[in-house]
Amino acid sequence: MSAVDDVLDRARARLSRVSPADLAGLPDDHLLVDIRPLHNRVAEGEIPGAVPVERIVLEWRLDPGGTHRMPGFTAETVVVVFCNEGYSSSLAARDLQEVGLPKATDLVGGFREYLAAGLPVQPGGTQAVT
Repeated sequence: MSAVDDVLDRARARLSRVSPADLAGLPDDHLLVDIRPLHNRVAEGEIPGAVPVERIVLEWRLDPGGTHRMPGFTAETVVVVFCNEGYSSSLAARDLQEVGLPKATDLVGGFREYLAAGLPVQPGGTQAVT
């Protein structure tokens, strides 16, 4: 096993990952965060209601006690992060737990599995939180 596979396994062991089908059963006040690059969102579309946040600023924008946080969530909010295929998002969700979001997790299979499940997608290109 490579070192990065070990890091990924340890991160996922901390998460209660959700499948695309599980999204419908989340609390109404959950936060869905898209960390995919703009070019992927434009080419493939976006999940309705997801907030795009650049990965480089993710922890600052979602630190519940931070001065640079975006509005609309608390430390108790279920935060579901997704990327293209569910690898980077696992590491991102682990990092969000470290900054005070104990219910942070990620989407199994990422956007591509969501898309393959035939769930709704809207045209992409929404400006990310920076």
